[in-house]
Order: sequence, then C-alpha cells, then structure tokens
Amino acid sequence: MNNSLRNAEIAGVGHYVPERVVTNAELVPMMDTTDEWIQERTGIKERRWFKEGTDTTANMGANAARKALEMAGLQPDDVQMIVFATLSPDYFFPGSGVLLQRELGIKAPIPAFDVRNQCSGFVYALSMADQFIKTGMYDNVLVVGSEIHSSGLDISTRGRAVSVIFGDGAGAVVLRPCTREGHGILSTHLHAQGEHAEELIVKEPSSNRQNRTEFIQNMENEVELYPYMNGQNVFKHAVVRFPQVIKEALDQNGMESKDIDMLIPHQANLRITQFVQQKMGLSDDKVFSNIQRYGNTTAASVPIALSEAVQEGRIKRGDLVCLAAFGSGFTWASALIKW
Repeated sequence: MNNSLRNAEIAGVGHYVPERVVTNAELVPMMDTTDEWIQERTGIKERRWFKEGTDTTANMGANAARKALEMAGLQPDDVQMIVFATLSPDYFFPGSGVLLQRELGIKAPIPAFDVRNQCSGFVYALSMADQFIKTGMYDNVLVVGSEIHSSGLDISTRGRAVSVIFGDGAGAVVLRPCTREGHGILSTHLHAQGEHAEELIVKEPSSNRQNRTEFIQNMENEVELYPYMNGQNVFKHAVVRFPQVIKEALDQNGMESKDIDMLIPHQANLRITQFVQQKMGLSDDKVFSNIQRYGNTTAASVPIALSEAVQEGRIKRGDLVCLAAFGSGFTWASALIKW
C-alpha cells in the first residue's frame, strides 16, 4: 500500500442507454404539450426509457462499466472498490452498488456503496473515489452513475413540467493512480444547502410513517409519489452555483476559464448550460451537451456526456476538463481534470 498522496486519473469511460427512444411527439397524446413547448423550455428532443424485464439500474450500470473497464485494460476482478451514484436504486435496500458487483461477477468481497446526491451524485462519487486513491488505499476504483426515471414519472398534464425532462441511462469511469506529473484529477469541490431540500423532491414513500405501506394505500394525494420541482427556484440557484463551483476549481489550481478545453456540465436544462457557457466566456466547442438526445439522467448525465465526448474525440490527452453539477438538495460540485 502506497501511503503518499497521489493523483487519480480516469483510465476508462463507458456509457449505456436503453434502446427505446421516446420523442417529444410521443408525449403529446399523454399530456397537454407540444414538441415546440418542450424544446423551448428544456432543449430536449428525445430521451431513452428503460425496457421492463431487460434493463435495471444495476445492469445498465454494469453495461457501462464493462466498456469503461475494457478501455482501461482491466477485468471486473481487478476492481477494488465500487461507488454507485443513483437516486433510483433497484431496491429500497440493499443499494445498487452490491448488485453491480454481482452483475459484473466480482467474487472478491470488495467494498461497494451507493451515493444518493441526485444530479450531483456522480461528481460526489468521483470525489470520494479520488480520496481512496490519493491515500493509497485502493488502486482501481469503479465509479458508476445509473438511473431509471421513467417508471416513476407522472406522465400526464399535471406532471408535464417534470416528466418531459427526465430519461434513463448509465455511465461509468475507472479511476487508477496517475503516473504523469501534473495530470489526473487536480481537485474536487463539494457543496450542499439543505434549506432548499423540498424545492426538488420525491416525498413519498418516506420512512417516517408508523406504517408506511398502510399510508401509501390510503393516501389521498398520490402526487407526492412523483417528483416535485420548483423550476424557477432551481434555475435561479443553478445559474449562480454552476459558475461559482467552476471558478472555485480554477482558482484553486491557478487557472482561468480560458484554460478549459472541455466543460462537461450536468445535463439539467439546455438553457442553464447556455447561461453558464456565456457566464464563463466559453465557445461552443468547449462545452458538451447531449441533453437534446437523452434528457436529464441525473447521476448518469455527467458520465454519459464524458464518455460520448471521449468517444467523439472531443477530449484529447493533455486537455483540461471540468465536470460540474447542480441539483436536488440543493447540492453542487465540480472536478478539474488534466486529461
């Protein structure tokens, strides 16, 4: 075990999205909306929905993980720890991290745990994995973000403001110690402001009921089973926190926004991304967006976008890459990486 602090690097990336493509036009008969209304407010043209009996949160994560491991030149048995970010675990418990371990066929009793930080979950998970590598405790850490939203959305006019936004998918990265001086994950930055917890929430089924099952069966307001979002307030905070946490990462490393080669923001809303891009003074070729095709996949959005950016050759060796996210909690985070 190496006890000296060391940088971690991303050795492999991968992503998986379900086969089913759901266009805006498909949602029109289900709710009072139009393709134009959805695109104007979110930038989304289509999203992916899981197929029951085929896709689970854990096996979508496993599909993404296998691609990341292949890029890193590793086998599942080489993984020494799993960090799984999700707000939509397969079970109430246990977490999906241990299910991913099973999906990959990892027999060794390695640690596996879930991170429940919604839209910023992947960057939080990446930061946690980074600490284990920095201290020398582990060498190969698998970080996954995977989500199934479509099964829990209110697909009606009542729920349209939220339901048109979210999609399903998974992304993964493999971290290992970096052997190149000045490269790898330079720093990560994590924040939370719990006073805004109810601004973006799925309230039920909560555990603070004497009899949770009976409560759900008798509850009169089923809307609390679905996501609620105060869209204006989320937008107002997101456009402040995104630039702040990006600048925080740059300042700590003595850099400026012009040094960024690629910004991978959480794919929350195209309008938020465009606002942040303008605020940071970044050109179109320095910001990656795929929300148009996948919608908001919360903890999966950053690793899916990162994987696609690498796949498309948008990120090259030596590039300065910034990951940033903001979401429910409120929580927000960034990571600065010398690729």
